[in-house]
Amino acid sequence: MRLRDHPLMTYRRLRSWPPAWTWVGGADNQHPKGEVGVLKEVKISQIKPADRIFIYMEYKDAFYIGCILIDHHSFCDQLARLLQDCCGRPVREIADLDLSHTL
Repeated sequence: MRLRDHPLMTYRRLRSWPPAWTWVGGADNQHPKGEVGVLKEVKISQIKPADRIFIYMEYKDAFYIGCILIDHHSFCDQLARLLQDCCGRPVREIADLDLSHTL
């Protein structure tokens, strides 16, 4: 089961992947969509219960933030730890990761 297809990758029955990207700096906004760029940083929400992960990526010398909302709190924690280990990797490659062990 790839990350992009995982059944727990939802919030209020809506798919959470791929996140919408919001430009935060660097070169001009390229308005990226989908699984693009390179993951740079991962932060889990400090508001409890933690149900969202903020991910930062770089695309064409610009920086963007995306928010992944997750209903299942323990899966949210697992996903945040996994994503933190993936910093520096392409977002598309991360979406292909096998998460069968989390089912």
